[in-house]
Amino acid sequence: MKEADVVAVTPKKQHYYPNSGEECRYAPSLLKRQFNPEALNTHWVGDITYIRTNQGWSYLACVLDLGSREIVGWAVSQSPDAKLAKAALNDANEKHRPHLKKLMFHSDQGVQYSSNLLTSHLARLHIIQSMSRRGNCWDNAVMERFFRSLKSERLNHLTFINHQSLTHCIEKYIRFYNYRRLHSTNDYLTPVQKANVLRKAALYLSKKNLTIIAITL
Repeated sequence: MKEADVVAVTPKKQHYYPNSGEECRYAPSLLKRQFNPEALNTHWVGDITYIRTNQGWSYLACVLDLGSREIVGWAVSQSPDAKLAKAALNDANEKHRPHLKKLMFHSDQGVQYSSNLLTSHLARLHIIQSMSRRGNCWDNAVMERFFRSLKSERLNHLTFINHQSLTHCIEKYIRFYNYRRLHSTNDYLTPVQKANVLRKAALYLSKKNLTIIAITL
């Protein structure tokens, strides 16, 4: 803890995000709580949470692949704006290079996700946008559950000297979460293990389909 510049502390207060003042664009709820797709890079979910440091509030945006429960992208900032949400989405896109026209991105109706910056960015990438119904956190329950795990298992027990020490702690936890934390939804595989299983299944199906096509020709 000393090396990470953190000490024990008790959390926490209610937090509200400022309104950007711009016109918001709300997408329909297309995900419909279908939280267990059988393939990678078809359904991503995202959200933003807040954490206090001794220098003020910091904000974490994450993108999670519902197929594996892996955190595929994330970003931390001291400003809870649409640029943060876009940075996390770009991080996921650069790391995993999905087939964008087959990808749905779901979030709540927060100002970051309904902003012109993010909605137009998703449109340029041909990513289908979906949003939770107003006031219905269960529509994005998997992302909410990740933040709850992050805070209860790691962040709520600590205070952070500065933004950098928080970012370091989050990076370590996400690596633990992706590579070591078992999930009952994944048949007690880690997110990375589940992702590998799905990749192998997709490769097998692709080869099988090619064989069928070759036979019919």
